[in-house]
Amino acid sequence: MSKAFIAAVIQDSINCTGVAANKAAADLMDAIVKEMKKEGGFTLPSFGTFTVKKTKARKALNPRTGDPVKVKAGKTVRFKASPNLKKAV
Repeated sequence: MSKAFIAAVIQDSINCTGVAANKAAADLMDAIVKEMKKEGGFTLPSFGTFTVKKTKARKALNPRTGDPVKVKAGKTVRFKASPNLKKAV
């Protein structure tokens, strides 16, 4: 799924211009990101849940050279599909 796909669905659904649909898709994605930053997660009923998880600092290997590399602690996004989505797919 891409932003263009979401914009096309919005455009077909409400019969608006492509520019308006692109703006709506961008605004939707921005709102989801803001909610995830603020609350640490986002749930779309009947679709799934996105959660922000912290990752610890660790050591990894450079695949090209095999040298050890330090990886900083950070954050990542996890997704858990809802039972309805699992049944549909």
